[in-house]
Amino acid sequence: MPQVRRAAPGGGQQPAEPPLPPELSPRGSVPRPSPSHDEYGGHGGDGYNTGQVYGGGRGPGGPGGPGRPGGGARRGGPVNWRRRITIGLVTLVVLLLAVGIGTYFWADGKLKREVDLSKVEDRPTGGKGTNYLIVGSDSREGMSAEDKKKLHTGSAEGRRTDSMILLHVGENGNTMVSLPRDSWVTIPAFTGSSSGNRIPASQNKLNASYSSEGPQLLTRTIEYNTGLKIDHYAEIGFDGFAKIVDGVGGVDINIPQDMNDKFSGADFKKGEQTLNGQQALAFVRQRHGLAGGDLDRTKNQQRFLAALANKAATPSTVMNPFKLYPMMGAGLDSLIVDKDMSLWDLKDMFFAMKSVSNGEGKQMNMPVSNPGLPTSKGSAVQWDMPKVKQLVGELKNDEKVTVSGN
Repeated sequence: MPQVRRAAPGGGQQPAEPPLPPELSPRGSVPRPSPSHDEYGGHGGDGYNTGQVYGGGRGPGGPGGPGRPGGGARRGGPVNWRRRITIGLVTLVVLLLAVGIGTYFWADGKLKREVDLSKVEDRPTGGKGTNYLIVGSDSREGMSAEDKKKLHTGSAEGRRTDSMILLHVGENGNTMVSLPRDSWVTIPAFTGSSSGNRIPASQNKLNASYSSEGPQLLTRTIEYNTGLKIDHYAEIGFDGFAKIVDGVGGVDINIPQDMNDKFSGADFKKGEQTLNGQQALAFVRQRHGLAGGDLDRTKNQQRFLAALANKAATPSTVMNPFKLYPMMGAGLDSLIVDKDMSLWDLKDMFFAMKSVSNGEGKQMNMPVSNPGLPTSKGSAVQWDMPKVKQLVGELKNDEKVTVSGN
């Protein structure tokens, strides 16, 4: 039946326009929904879905949209690799800073700042450079009976010094001077910490000053007999020393001669070896059978401490958290320092010892004139005072050390 249009204004009917061919229809090839069902499946209406879009646009349902031939996400611009690399580097730097700051506060909180050098009496004036007093004690604090047996430490009560090293850090080279514990010196007058009584000055072995009043009197005795001011104090016991060595994975050292000693547990052949914590402790404590006795032992102690510092400061240790944190944890847990010692001071001390081991400084014993001086306390070591005076002058003025030790 022909379609009829409404009458245009003015009256009359006009014939309807002929229908468009299907290929030109604006509805395209989309089939028309059944007139008896709306878009919700109901009945009624004229069969058209209100708001339904027909035709082939670029929307989600049309050609070019997702799920259609030629579809897919619209391509963006070129990737900005420079921006991505910059963001990655900034993120890495922030993470490293966070780890570094966290490690600093963790380590700083572990330091045992127990020695108050401000209480040392009659101190000499300071000089140029920085002087560290490094003490190895025979403290067995916290060690089990099994540990004592393993490390051949014995079970003596109290603390004594097993080694004393004066480390001078300056612009004209670093110097490590070992002080024999049997050095015959004047222990100056002091006030007893327990009795409160004034103890008069006396002649005795250097080790006796530490045994009676600990680090403060030891510091005062060294300052009194040398005239050199001690800026910082660091002390470590047997157990902590062994754990530090194990923490860095052992230390390479050249054994100067065959050693076999039942007292220290030393059992070594001459030559290059890697020592673990137990072996290292035996090596630095060995004194029986050495030609120079305690003087040769102090040389071995210096040699080993320098090698330990060299190993601890290498990139393979510092950049490896599986070595760095065990080493720091073991060392800081057992290290006793003065109240003014910072982590930076501790770092400077270790790097100074490393420089000495690399040949950039000097290792020596305190000059002595009589290594077997008979005294009321047994055989002792007498210092060569003219040479000691010259050595102290060079250290105090931060000059190159020209004095030779024993």
